Amino acid sequence: MIRLSQKWLKFFSAIALVTILVLALEGLKANPTLANAATEIDSSRSIYFSLFEAIVLGIVQGLTEFIPISSTAHLKAVPVLLGWGDPGVTVTAVIQLGSIAAVLWYYRKKITKLLFGTVKAIRESDYQSQDFRISLGIAVGTLPIAIIGLFLKGSGIYTDDSPLRSMGAIAVASIVMALLLALAEKLGSHKRDFKSINTKDGVLMGVAQTLALIPGVSRSGSTNTAGLFISLERSTAGDFSFLLGIPAITLAGIVELKDAFDQKIPADEWLGLIVGVISAAIFSYLAIAWLINYLKKHNTWVFVWYRLGFGLLILGLITSGINF
Repeated sequence: MIRLSQKWLKFFSAIALVTILVLALEGLKANPTLANAATEIDSSRSIYFSLFEAIVLGIVQGLTEFIPISSTAHLKAVPVLLGWGDPGVTVTAVIQLGSIAAVLWYYRKKITKLLFGTVKAIRESDYQSQDFRISLGIAVGTLPIAIIGLFLKGSGIYTDDSPLRSMGAIAVASIVMALLLALAEKLGSHKRDFKSINTKDGVLMGVAQTLALIPGVSRSGSTNTAGLFISLERSTAGDFSFLLGIPAITLAGIVELKDAFDQKIPADEWLGLIVGVISAAIFSYLAIAWLINYLKKHNTWVFVWYRLGFGLLILGLITSGINF
């Protein structure tokens, strides 16, 4: 039964890739200038988009934020291939707030337990408490991506036209991470459960999380891969990856939300962002629930093949003359 499920999942992944390719080709037929769409779009386009586009972007964000295939890569590739253009860093980060709402709701009981357990441990000076160790791991593990992310933001390196956001770089990152995930599947023992997680694990997965600042790497992909390398069970690596991502994604969303306010976006254009956030929240919740249940019974090879296919597809489109 498991083999059959994996075959079906690979089949649907292949269908998804073919669908993206067909959409790209149809977009080229309907709009010959699509090859230059990303560079010709007016700057205001990075904020304003239709409600339909907002819903689609929310779906893409929701389905790819927690599944280890890179939401940033898909949030740029899918709308560009559809002829809408790159939504930009601000829209991408703000829509991620929907994913935060979803993960907070999904893990509300575990988060509550961690918070109360940590407070109790501090009061009783019980620093060997599991809740304290996990919470400290999340806190310390968030520091690398927070520091480096804010540095990149302040330096002006991480912008809409940054080389880091080029589709070529995204494709290469997707392929490299696919190979690393495959290696983690082969080398990891996948035996450690959630109770075995300690502060050191938080630091190691936190360092891996900084790789997600490179579009195409995937925050979920990098942290899950690190989790498998340190022999966590697949579902445990997924659980801790999601909890570890809460501060990082929230910080990124708040910083970009501030920028969105500073740009004095008209009230009617905020509606699109709000709809995108709601859409992302719904589909993020569904993706989290599906992935955790999936990882309890299956390995991650389907994501390895998907990432390889996605990266090679993008490189193929670029080679054919499409300029993202």
